[in-house]
Amino acid sequence: MILELLVSAAVALGAASPSPKIEEGIKNFTPSQEELAARQRFGENRLGIFIHWGVYSMLGRGEWVMDTERIPFSDYSMLPGGFYPSKFNAAEWVSAIKGTGAKYITITSRHHDGFSMFATKQSPYNIVDATPFGRDVLKELADECQKQGITHNFYYSLIDWGREDYPFGRDGNKLGKDPQKADFAHYLDFMCAQITELLTNYGPIGCIWFDGDWDRFPKPAPGEETKVDFDWGYERIYTLIHKLQPGCLVANNHHRINIPGEDVQLFERDVPGEDTAGYSRTSYISDSLPLETCQTMNKSWGFDIKDHKFKTGQEIIRTIIRTAGRNANLLLNIGPQPDGQIPATSLERFKEMGAWMQANGETIYATHPVMKPQPWGVTTAKDGKIWLHVMEYPEGGVITLPMKLKAKTATVYGGGQALKVKKTKDSFTVTLPESIDCSLDYIIEIR
Repeated sequence: MILELLVSAAVALGAASPSPKIEEGIKNFTPSQEELAARQRFGENRLGIFIHWGVYSMLGRGEWVMDTERIPFSDYSMLPGGFYPSKFNAAEWVSAIKGTGAKYITITSRHHDGFSMFATKQSPYNIVDATPFGRDVLKELADECQKQGITHNFYYSLIDWGREDYPFGRDGNKLGKDPQKADFAHYLDFMCAQITELLTNYGPIGCIWFDGDWDRFPKPAPGEETKVDFDWGYERIYTLIHKLQPGCLVANNHHRINIPGEDVQLFERDVPGEDTAGYSRTSYISDSLPLETCQTMNKSWGFDIKDHKFKTGQEIIRTIIRTAGRNANLLLNIGPQPDGQIPATSLERFKEMGAWMQANGETIYATHPVMKPQPWGVTTAKDGKIWLHVMEYPEGGVITLPMKLKAKTATVYGGGQALKVKKTKDSFTVTLPESIDCSLDYIIEIR
């Protein structure tokens, strides 16, 4: 039935109003129809899988090992000579990921160590030319994604700890580079040439996901915005992307308010509106762009042989729910092994996610919240239905929606028992049974 909601999306999420400067910038940027349609599709996906994979997996100490252990590039660059992921199978990867209920994959094409995981002509430091494996794994993966009907996205690092033309920046400054050879204009040409390859040789790409913008900036004090003091050439980069593939979205993990040309607002290790990890530099939440939260399945992003602190299936599923209840997608990360296999524990979690999404995906995909998160859980809605995702028993055993609804019934999701409801002109109240299991998610359907 048609729901007469008295709560706007922005108010429901507690979104702050953008500053006049940002508002003006957004108004001055006009996205294409292809871009707007892609934003719409992206915002309906609700679940994607992030993949951090590179030669750093050989060391088994995460994707930042070159920097954290101050390994000179002259030493680190020997790793590709032994990189041979003999058990990599694109079909198996995509099938396992699709089985989770995920709608897209975002994989590192080039991380901060500068090694390209694709066949680039811009540098021999890539998986085809520098390894005995000699295969373009990203091409195989992109082809398999198209075959199995899942969107393929590329992560792309803005920084490079190995290239001499990239300025030192905040990190990677003890890795043996000669500062006199820094030439950002030349480096920008290199990045644009690689982005052109990614958007020309790998079929339709859903999004280019940038990371590393923070490398040029001092860390702000708590509650302060990052001070922008460096021109990354975004106007040139974003224009190039939108020209090559008008339907390809731009996302940038810069932890600030979005700038013109960007299509997704990103949140690292936190759902929108929270800042437990310390990466949310702004309280602003866009009400015009799709939102995405990236989170790790264990502690690390790249493969770490000692990291066995995997989140439970319950924790992951609850994160999917909490993210959807804030009108955002969850991009859940895994770090494949150096042999090309997805870790066994990750595959176990995939199955748990898939089973839950198979049964309950209707309440997640293409939904929107109708009110801000509550102590008991979150709401999602679509097609004249509202779902209450109860993850903590509510005080007094009742849940009240402060809105006028034409809905008449509330039932346990999946054809379960009818629950007692009470309607007023401005509210809709549901009374829950005294004993329910909300250890994972107790879903109530209102219609």
